[in-house]
Amino acid sequence: MAKAKIIGLGSYYPKKVLTNKDFEKMLETSDEWIRTRTGVEERRIAAEGECASDMGAIAANEALKDANLNGSNIDFILVATSTPDYIFPSTACLIQEKIKANNSAALDVQAACSGFIYAITLAKSLVETKAYKNILVVASEKLSSIVDYEDRNTAVLFGDAATACVVSLDGKGLEIKTTFLAASGKEADLLILPAGGSKYPASLKTVNERKHYIQMNGKEVYKHAVRRMKEAIEKCLEDANLTEKDISWLIPHQANERIIDAIAKRFKHLENDKIFKEVVHKFGNTSASSVGLALDILKKQNRIKPKEKILLTVFGAGFTWGACILENN
Repeated sequence: MAKAKIIGLGSYYPKKVLTNKDFEKMLETSDEWIRTRTGVEERRIAAEGECASDMGAIAANEALKDANLNGSNIDFILVATSTPDYIFPSTACLIQEKIKANNSAALDVQAACSGFIYAITLAKSLVETKAYKNILVVASEKLSSIVDYEDRNTAVLFGDAATACVVSLDGKGLEIKTTFLAASGKEADLLILPAGGSKYPASLKTVNERKHYIQMNGKEVYKHAVRRMKEAIEKCLEDANLTEKDISWLIPHQANERIIDAIAKRFKHLENDKIFKEVVHKFGNTSASSVGLALDILKKQNRIKPKEKILLTVFGAGFTWGACILENN
């Protein structure tokens, strides 16, 4: 059976840069404190009025150009985001209009930081069963809209960005060898945006209590992220009948350099020169956009050789986690 491939990649990040030095003026923190605990040096912040659909549409058009397609060639749009323009209509529908993909269905996917791989897994299944031909996967996050800039433990971590890819059976690209997804709702309260949904609708009380911002138990999230991404890597390798030695590049979710380093220490043959972590340094945690942005940057740097295998792994609120193995064909 023909395998689904990523035949086009694109990304977008805002122009505004928020550095650690900027945070020294805003919070009781320092560049050294942030870098040693997170690895983050700077992050991008969306312009006023710039939202998830705007960023996602730019990344989508870049991916379409890379695939030598246009909006009319797309028959399904999947958008991974935790920061949609609205609760409804979906951000996927808004992007559909902006890129003139008038022949497509459209759906938002909410798996927090794991959203890109969740959406790729859906796209792979849909094209391999020939239900759809060309699927556009977009991840777009305006995390600056839900970050509490008075909380130094979370404010310094997050940034805004979008990424996109076209998944199809036709053409050349990165073959999606296998994917693995998992979730656990038991730990839902460890990483949460408490208000704004049907349980705690927006009110003066929820605003005053700052419940419309990300709340996170950092130590617990760290432990789960390392363990779950390790499990996802092992499961994906097992399913593909591969070993660590077969992997040329590991792209972990770019949330925190300490988490990335802790994962690397749990494997004998995934040395530092195989682990891509430039995004965490320059963009911070861009949630669902993270691994797609890293993959696009790596490709644009011409560092992926023919037949090399790339392993992506993610972890996000929910909890959700997963992994994906790609081969450059």
